[in-house]
Amino acid sequence: MRVGVPKEIKKNEHRIGLTPTAVREYVANGHTVSIETGAGLGAGFTDADYKKAGAAIVADAKTVFADSDMIVKVKEPQKVEWEMLREGQILFTYLHLAPDPEQTRGLLASKCAAIAYETVTNAQGGLPLLAPMSEVAGRIAVFSAAETLLKHNGGMGLLFCGVPGVAPARVLVLGGGVVGLNAARMAMGLGAEVVVLERSIPRM
Repeated sequence: MRVGVPKEIKKNEHRIGLTPTAVREYVANGHTVSIETGAGLGAGFTDADYKKAGAAIVADAKTVFADSDMIVKVKEPQKVEWEMLREGQILFTYLHLAPDPEQTRGLLASKCAAIAYETVTNAQGGLPLLAPMSEVAGRIAVFSAAETLLKHNGGMGLLFCGVPGVAPARVLVLGGGVVGLNAARMAMGLGAEVVVLERSIPRM
């Protein structure tokens, strides 16, 4: 299979669909991989890193899309990207289609086979590709909350951990799923008082 990885073009997205280690695995199993030049720089990977792993470096996204059987991305395709998809091609990325009917229509029109990371389920019923992103979201949420409490950001001037003579912040986490539990752990680690509010679902 010919696997292509374009540079992410969504604003503030610096990740890349495949690391050099992942490229090496594809190549070792008989596939070819094309990486758009500079695609890995935001994640700390150079074109040389990908060449060493066995990838071909191509000049632009148009070439990646035209020459690949499967496109591997991180974020949902933008309009200019879904217009380059074609019938018989596989797209593997996060899609989050529910709030984005325009993207849904664009993917349907392309007739590609679009596989959303967030829907991939393992034998135990878990979501192995979504769970790590949920962990990241929970952890980052706490840093964002702590930052907004600072006085120069318009907050109360309160530190999560408190100081001698001043109580720590009290944090309420709504939901005890993957995001919530990671947020709770981070807040506790920073010294805050944490309450997790979990909704109970009545048995039928």
